[in-house]
Amino acid sequence: MNFTIFDTPVLKTFGRWFSMFFLRIAGWRIEGRFPVIPKFIFIGAPHTSNWDLPYALFIMFVLRAKIYWMGKEAIFRRPFKAFFEWIGGIPIDRSKSSNVVAQSIQQFHENDNLILMISPAGTRKRVRKWKTGFYHIAYGANIPIVLGFLDYRRKVGGVGPVFYPTGDIEADIKTIRAFYDGVTGKHPEKSLSKI
Repeated sequence: MNFTIFDTPVLKTFGRWFSMFFLRIAGWRIEGRFPVIPKFIFIGAPHTSNWDLPYALFIMFVLRAKIYWMGKEAIFRRPFKAFFEWIGGIPIDRSKSSNVVAQSIQQFHENDNLILMISPAGTRKRVRKWKTGFYHIAYGANIPIVLGFLDYRRKVGGVGPVFYPTGDIEADIKTIRAFYDGVTGKHPEKSLSKI
């Protein structure tokens, strides 16, 4: 995987202090702790705003977590490509979703430590259902899914339960989604309706 800001000691320390300061000024709190698991999918929901990524990264700095995240290929254009990759971004071509799943599974097999953050919504726009790539990656790589959240109503972000996929995707997604009932995105009208 690419060298990121999380691999740079001075910047990692500065990023943590800046993130703590920013979140405190903004009135945000962090709940939960990162599990001591070397490899997992970290899902972030609900995803309704461009602010979700910065807040998620601030929280990761405070929790001392090294993560990679997937984003649509369009945001990785010059002059921002190198910067987004440096902060852990991996460009995704949505027209080749099955290839993304296979490549991600391979990365988990090849790396001893890897945390990959994915938004199940796949977009900031209102969607009818979640994309299931995150689930197929976790199940195929035999790793857990950790439930991350940003609740703008309470100004709380953080880490929820660890979930181990069973292979019954319909039941598992329903269980995962239930955790997010009551979690409010920045633009609630863009969130999925309740299960």
